[in-house]
Amino acid sequence: MANLKTTYMGLELKNPFIAGASGHTANVDRIKQLEEAGAAAVVTASLFEEQIQYERFRLQEDLHQFDNLYAEMTDFFPQVKHAGPKEHLGWVKKTKQSVGIPVIASLNAVNRDIWSEWAVQLEDTGADALECNFYSTPSSFDRSSQDVENEQAEILAEVKNKVKIPLSVKLSAFYSNPLYFIKRLDEVGVRGFVLFNRLFQPDIDVDKQTNSYRHSLSTGTEFEASLRYAGLLHGNIRGDVCANSGIMTGKDAIKLILAGASCVQVVSTLYKNKISSLASLIKEAESWMDDKGYKDLPGFQGKMDAKNNRDPAFYRRAQYVKNIIKADYSN
Repeated sequence: MANLKTTYMGLELKNPFIAGASGHTANVDRIKQLEEAGAAAVVTASLFEEQIQYERFRLQEDLHQFDNLYAEMTDFFPQVKHAGPKEHLGWVKKTKQSVGIPVIASLNAVNRDIWSEWAVQLEDTGADALECNFYSTPSSFDRSSQDVENEQAEILAEVKNKVKIPLSVKLSAFYSNPLYFIKRLDEVGVRGFVLFNRLFQPDIDVDKQTNSYRHSLSTGTEFEASLRYAGLLHGNIRGDVCANSGIMTGKDAIKLILAGASCVQVVSTLYKNKISSLASLIKEAESWMDDKGYKDLPGFQGKMDAKNNRDPAFYRRAQYVKNIIKADYSN
Protein backbone atom coordinates (compact mmCIF):
# COMPACT_ATOMS: atom_id res chain seq x y z
CA MET A 1 0.00 0.00 0.00
CA ALA A 2 1.24 3.51 -0.86
CA ASN A 3 2.96 5.51 1.87
CA LEU A 4 1.69 9.09 1.77
CA LYS A 5 3.99 10.48 4.48
CA THR A 6 5.69 13.79 3.77
CA THR A 7 7.40 16.62 5.64
CA TYR A 8 6.51 20.30 5.69
CA MET A 9 8.64 22.86 7.49
CA GLY A 10 10.22 19.96 9.36
CA LEU A 11 6.81 18.71 10.54
CA GLU A 12 6.09 15.04 9.95
CA LEU A 13 2.77 14.65 8.11
CA LYS A 14 0.93 11.36 7.58
CA ASN A 15 -0.19 12.55 4.15
CA PRO A 16 0.07 15.75 2.07
CA PHE A 17 -3.46 17.03 2.78
CA ILE A 18 -3.67 20.01 5.15
CA ALA A 19 -6.97 21.67 6.05
CA GLY A 20 -6.44 25.36 5.25
CA ALA A 21 -7.64 28.27 7.34
CA SER A 22 -11.42 28.66 7.09
CA GLY A 23 -14.63 28.51 9.07
CA HIS A 24 -14.05 24.76 9.41
CA THR A 25 -10.83 25.41 11.30
CA ALA A 26 -12.43 27.99 13.61
CA ASN A 27 -14.24 25.34 15.62
CA VAL A 28 -12.65 22.60 17.75
CA ASP A 29 -15.38 20.06 16.97
CA ARG A 30 -14.96 20.54 13.23
CA ILE A 31 -11.19 20.33 13.56
CA LYS A 32 -11.65 16.98 15.29
CA GLN A 33 -13.83 15.91 12.35
CA LEU A 34 -11.07 16.98 9.97
CA GLU A 35 -8.57 14.89 11.92
CA GLU A 36 -10.92 11.88 11.78
CA ALA A 37 -11.39 12.38 8.02
CA GLY A 38 -7.62 12.13 7.56
CA ALA A 39 -6.27 15.71 7.59
CA ALA A 40 -2.52 15.59 8.21
CA ALA A 41 -2.52 19.05 9.82
CA VAL A 42 -4.79 22.06 10.24
CA VAL A 43 -4.21 25.77 9.79
CA THR A 44 -6.38 27.53 12.33
CA ALA A 45 -8.68 30.35 11.31
CA SER A 46 -6.60 33.52 11.17
CA LEU A 47 -6.04 35.98 13.97
CA PHE A 48 -7.01 39.19 12.14
CA GLU A 49 -5.72 42.46 13.53
CA GLU A 50 -8.28 44.39 11.48
CA GLN A 51 -11.12 42.37 13.03
CA ILE A 52 -9.81 43.05 16.55
CA GLN A 53 -9.53 46.77 15.75
CA TYR A 54 -13.09 46.81 14.42
CA GLU A 55 -14.44 45.00 17.48
CA ARG A 56 -12.64 47.46 19.77
CA PHE A 57 -14.16 50.36 17.87
CA ARG A 58 -17.66 48.89 18.05
CA LEU A 59 -17.31 48.19 21.78
CA GLN A 60 -16.28 51.77 22.53
CA GLU A 61 -19.04 53.06 20.28
CA ASP A 62 -21.64 50.96 22.12
CA LEU A 63 -20.33 51.90 25.56
CA HIS A 64 -20.49 55.62 24.88
CA GLN A 65 -23.61 55.93 22.75
CA PHE A 66 -25.62 57.45 25.66
CA ASP A 67 -22.88 59.62 27.19
CA ASN A 68 -24.53 62.87 26.18
CA LEU A 69 -27.87 61.79 27.62
CA TYR A 70 -26.75 60.38 30.93
CA ALA A 71 -23.38 61.92 31.72
CA GLU A 72 -23.34 60.53 35.28
CA MET A 73 -23.33 56.98 33.89
CA THR A 74 -19.76 57.39 32.64
CA ASP A 75 -18.60 57.69 36.26
CA PHE A 76 -20.84 54.95 37.62
CA PHE A 77 -19.74 52.14 35.33
CA PRO A 78 -16.13 50.84 35.26
CA GLN A 79 -13.99 51.26 32.17
CA VAL A 80 -14.39 48.24 29.91
CA LYS A 81 -11.71 47.25 27.41
CA HIS A 82 -11.77 44.77 24.56
CA ALA A 83 -9.85 41.60 25.40
CA GLY A 84 -7.82 41.89 22.19
CA PRO A 85 -6.45 38.60 20.88
CA LYS A 86 -6.81 36.72 24.20
CA GLU A 87 -9.97 34.84 23.20
CA HIS A 88 -8.41 33.68 19.94
CA LEU A 89 -5.17 32.68 21.67
CA GLY A 90 -7.08 30.65 24.24
CA TRP A 91 -8.99 28.91 21.48
CA VAL A 92 -5.79 28.00 19.57
CA LYS A 93 -4.33 26.57 22.78
CA LYS A 94 -7.46 24.47 23.34
CA THR A 95 -7.29 23.26 19.73
CA LYS A 96 -3.69 22.13 20.14
CA GLN A 97 -4.64 20.22 23.28
CA SER A 98 -7.62 18.56 21.57
CA VAL A 99 -6.00 16.97 18.50
CA GLY A 100 -2.96 14.85 17.73
CA ILE A 101 -2.07 16.31 14.35
CA PRO A 102 0.12 19.41 13.87
CA VAL A 103 -1.64 22.72 14.44
CA ILE A 104 -0.43 25.68 12.38
CA ALA A 105 -1.52 29.07 13.73
CA SER A 106 -2.44 31.74 11.19
CA LEU A 107 -1.72 35.46 11.59
CA ASN A 108 -3.01 38.36 9.53
CA ALA A 109 -1.74 41.66 10.95
CA VAL A 110 -1.51 45.24 9.69
CA ASN A 111 0.77 47.26 11.96
CA ARG A 112 4.42 46.31 11.92
CA ASP A 113 4.88 45.89 15.68
CA ILE A 114 1.77 43.71 15.95
CA TRP A 115 3.23 41.03 13.66
CA SER A 116 6.03 40.15 16.09
CA GLU A 117 3.98 40.72 19.24
CA TRP A 118 1.13 38.42 18.25
CA ALA A 119 3.47 35.88 16.61
CA VAL A 120 5.11 35.35 20.00
CA GLN A 121 1.72 35.00 21.67
CA LEU A 122 0.60 32.43 19.10
CA GLU A 123 3.80 30.48 19.66
CA ASP A 124 3.01 30.44 23.39
CA THR A 125 -0.26 28.59 22.68
CA GLY A 126 1.77 25.50 21.75
CA ALA A 127 1.13 25.79 18.00
CA ASP A 128 3.55 23.68 15.95
CA ALA A 129 4.17 26.37 13.32
CA LEU A 130 3.04 29.82 12.23
CA GLU A 131 1.59 30.93 8.89
CA CYS A 132 1.79 34.67 8.11
CA ASN A 133 -0.63 36.00 5.49
CA PHE A 134 1.04 38.54 3.22
CA TYR A 135 -0.59 40.59 0.50
CA SER A 136 -0.79 44.23 -0.48
CA THR A 137 -3.80 45.84 -2.08
CA PRO A 138 -2.59 48.90 -4.02
CA SER A 139 -4.06 52.07 -2.55
CA SER A 140 -1.33 54.62 -3.17
CA PHE A 141 0.13 55.90 -6.41
CA ASP A 142 3.29 56.93 -4.59
CA ARG A 143 4.37 53.60 -3.08
CA SER A 144 6.59 51.40 -5.23
CA SER A 145 6.54 47.62 -5.38
CA GLN A 146 10.05 47.66 -3.93
CA ASP A 147 8.78 49.56 -0.88
CA VAL A 148 6.10 46.92 -0.31
CA GLU A 149 8.51 44.00 -0.68
CA ASN A 150 11.14 45.60 1.55
CA GLU A 151 8.62 46.14 4.32
CA GLN A 152 7.26 42.60 4.12
CA ALA A 153 10.74 41.05 4.09
CA GLU A 154 11.75 43.14 7.10
CA ILE A 155 8.61 42.14 9.01
CA LEU A 156 9.24 38.46 8.37
CA ALA A 157 12.86 38.82 9.47
CA GLU A 158 11.65 40.41 12.71
CA VAL A 159 9.10 37.63 13.29
CA LYS A 160 11.72 34.99 12.51
CA ASN A 161 14.00 36.45 15.18
CA LYS A 162 11.20 36.39 17.76
CA VAL A 163 9.80 32.87 17.37
CA LYS A 164 11.39 29.44 17.42
CA ILE A 165 8.63 27.46 15.72
CA PRO A 166 8.77 27.02 11.92
CA LEU A 167 7.55 30.02 9.95
CA SER A 168 5.59 29.93 6.70
CA VAL A 169 4.18 32.72 4.57
CA LYS A 170 1.03 32.68 2.48
CA LEU A 171 1.55 34.93 -0.52
CA SER A 172 -0.50 36.34 -3.35
CA ALA A 173 0.66 35.87 -6.93
CA PHE A 174 0.64 39.64 -7.50
CA TYR A 175 4.35 40.38 -7.27
CA SER A 176 6.35 41.61 -10.24
CA ASN A 177 8.64 38.61 -9.79
CA PRO A 178 7.35 36.10 -7.22
CA LEU A 179 10.44 33.94 -7.72
CA TYR A 180 12.77 36.76 -6.65
CA PHE A 181 10.68 37.66 -3.62
CA ILE A 182 10.27 34.04 -2.50
CA LYS A 183 14.01 33.49 -2.86
CA ARG A 184 14.58 36.56 -0.69
CA LEU A 185 12.24 35.27 2.02
CA ASP A 186 13.83 31.85 1.77
CA GLU A 187 17.17 33.42 2.64
CA VAL A 188 15.57 35.06 5.69
CA GLY A 189 14.70 31.59 6.96
CA VAL A 190 11.06 31.11 6.00
CA ARG A 191 10.45 27.36 6.02
CA GLY A 192 7.24 27.15 3.99
CA PHE A 193 5.56 29.00 1.12
CA VAL A 194 1.80 28.67 0.64
CA LEU A 195 0.89 29.45 -2.97
CA PHE A 196 -1.40 31.38 -3.25
CA ASN A 197 -3.74 33.59 -1.23
CA ARG A 198 -7.29 33.87 -2.51
CA LEU A 199 -8.12 37.53 -2.05
CA PHE A 200 -11.47 39.28 -1.82
CA GLN A 201 -12.43 40.81 -5.15
CA PRO A 202 -14.96 43.65 -5.35
CA ASP A 203 -18.20 43.29 -7.27
CA ILE A 204 -21.18 45.54 -8.02
CA ASP A 205 -24.88 44.69 -8.05
CA VAL A 206 -25.97 46.56 -11.19
CA ASP A 207 -29.70 46.29 -10.38
CA LYS A 208 -29.40 47.81 -6.90
CA GLN A 209 -26.28 49.83 -7.77
CA THR A 210 -24.68 48.77 -4.51
CA ASN A 211 -21.51 47.01 -3.47
CA SER A 212 -21.66 43.22 -3.60
CA TYR A 213 -19.79 41.29 -0.91
CA ARG A 214 -20.11 37.78 -2.23
CA HIS A 215 -18.12 34.85 -0.89
CA SER A 216 -17.24 32.54 -3.76
CA LEU A 217 -15.50 29.20 -3.44
CA SER A 218 -12.58 28.09 -5.58
CA THR A 219 -13.04 26.16 -8.78
CA GLY A 220 -11.04 23.21 -10.06
CA THR A 221 -8.71 25.27 -12.25
CA GLU A 222 -7.38 27.88 -9.83
CA PHE A 223 -4.36 25.80 -8.80
CA GLU A 224 -2.64 26.44 -12.14
CA ALA A 225 -0.61 29.42 -10.88
CA SER A 226 0.49 27.31 -7.91
CA LEU A 227 1.47 24.53 -10.32
CA ARG A 228 3.64 26.89 -12.36
CA TYR A 229 5.55 28.26 -9.39
CA ALA A 230 5.86 24.92 -7.62
CA GLY A 231 7.57 23.63 -10.76
CA LEU A 232 9.90 26.61 -10.96
CA LEU A 233 10.77 26.69 -7.25
CA HIS A 234 11.43 23.00 -6.62
CA GLY A 235 15.12 22.40 -6.06
CA ASN A 236 15.92 26.13 -6.03
CA ILE A 237 14.92 27.05 -2.47
CA ARG A 238 15.43 25.45 0.92
CA GLY A 239 11.84 25.99 2.05
CA ASP A 240 8.89 23.78 1.17
CA VAL A 241 6.06 24.68 -1.19
CA CYS A 242 2.50 24.09 -0.03
CA ALA A 243 0.04 24.48 -2.91
CA ASN A 244 -3.31 26.16 -2.36
CA SER A 245 -6.45 27.32 -4.22
CA GLY A 246 -8.79 25.10 -6.20
CA ILE A 247 -7.43 21.68 -5.22
CA MET A 248 -10.62 19.67 -5.39
CA THR A 249 -9.50 16.06 -5.97
CA GLY A 250 -6.75 13.65 -5.08
CA LYS A 251 -5.38 13.87 -8.61
CA ASP A 252 -5.21 17.66 -8.36
CA ALA A 253 -2.90 17.15 -5.37
CA ILE A 254 -0.83 14.64 -7.35
CA LYS A 255 -0.29 17.23 -10.09
CA LEU A 256 1.10 19.73 -7.59
CA ILE A 257 3.40 17.14 -6.00
CA LEU A 258 4.69 16.07 -9.42
CA ALA A 259 5.56 19.73 -9.99
CA GLY A 260 7.43 19.87 -6.68
CA ALA A 261 5.01 20.78 -3.87
CA SER A 262 5.50 18.99 -0.54
CA CYS A 263 1.83 19.22 0.41
CA VAL A 264 -1.45 20.97 -0.38
CA GLN A 265 -4.08 22.93 1.51
CA VAL A 266 -7.75 22.23 0.84
CA VAL A 267 -10.73 24.38 1.78
CA SER A 268 -13.38 24.82 -0.93
CA THR A 269 -13.74 21.10 -1.62
CA LEU A 270 -14.55 20.59 2.08
CA TYR A 271 -17.40 23.10 1.79
CA LYS A 272 -18.70 21.77 -1.49
CA ASN A 273 -18.39 18.07 -0.66
CA LYS A 274 -18.36 18.03 3.18
CA ILE A 275 -15.50 17.36 5.56
CA SER A 276 -15.89 13.59 5.15
CA SER A 277 -14.91 13.92 1.47
CA LEU A 278 -11.29 14.44 2.53
CA ALA A 279 -11.00 10.68 3.01
CA SER A 280 -11.90 10.22 -0.67
CA LEU A 281 -9.13 12.60 -1.79
CA ILE A 282 -6.60 10.63 0.25
CA LYS A 283 -7.85 7.32 -1.13
CA GLU A 284 -7.70 8.65 -4.70
CA ALA A 285 -4.06 9.70 -4.20
CA GLU A 286 -3.22 6.28 -2.74
CA SER A 287 -4.90 4.50 -5.66
CA TRP A 288 -2.96 6.57 -8.20
CA MET A 289 0.33 5.77 -6.47
CA ASP A 290 -0.48 2.06 -6.35
CA ASP A 291 -1.46 2.10 -10.01
CA LYS A 292 1.78 3.83 -11.02
CA GLY A 293 3.96 1.72 -8.75
CA TYR A 294 5.08 4.50 -6.40
CA LYS A 295 5.69 3.35 -2.84
CA ASP A 296 6.13 6.82 -1.34
CA LEU A 297 5.85 10.53 -2.17
CA PRO A 298 9.60 11.17 -2.62
CA GLY A 299 9.40 8.68 -5.49
CA PHE A 300 7.56 11.20 -7.64
CA GLN A 301 7.76 14.61 -5.91
CA GLY A 302 9.28 17.05 -8.40
CA LYS A 303 9.47 14.41 -11.13
CA MET A 304 7.93 16.94 -13.52
CA ASP A 305 9.45 20.17 -12.17
CA ALA A 306 11.14 22.72 -14.44
CA LYS A 307 14.46 20.84 -14.36
CA ASN A 308 13.02 17.39 -15.06
CA ASN A 309 10.18 18.25 -17.45
CA ARG A 310 10.55 17.01 -21.01
CA ASP A 311 9.59 20.48 -22.23
CA PRO A 312 12.17 22.84 -20.64
CA ALA A 313 9.95 25.89 -21.30
CA PHE A 314 6.75 24.33 -19.95
CA TYR A 315 6.60 26.41 -16.75
CA ARG A 316 8.03 29.56 -18.32
CA ARG A 317 5.78 29.75 -21.35
CA ALA A 318 3.34 32.65 -21.17
CA GLN A 319 2.14 33.05 -24.75
CA TYR A 320 -0.94 31.14 -25.81
CA VAL A 321 -0.15 30.51 -29.48
CA LYS A 322 2.44 27.81 -28.90
CA ASN A 323 0.14 26.09 -26.43
CA ILE A 324 -2.50 25.65 -29.11
CA ILE A 325 -0.06 23.56 -31.14
CA LYS A 326 0.49 21.15 -28.24
CA ALA A 327 -3.06 21.19 -26.87
CA ASP A 328 -4.96 17.94 -26.45
CA TYR A 329 -8.54 18.41 -27.64
CA SER A 330 -9.47 14.73 -27.38
CA ASN A 331 -11.48 15.44 -24.21
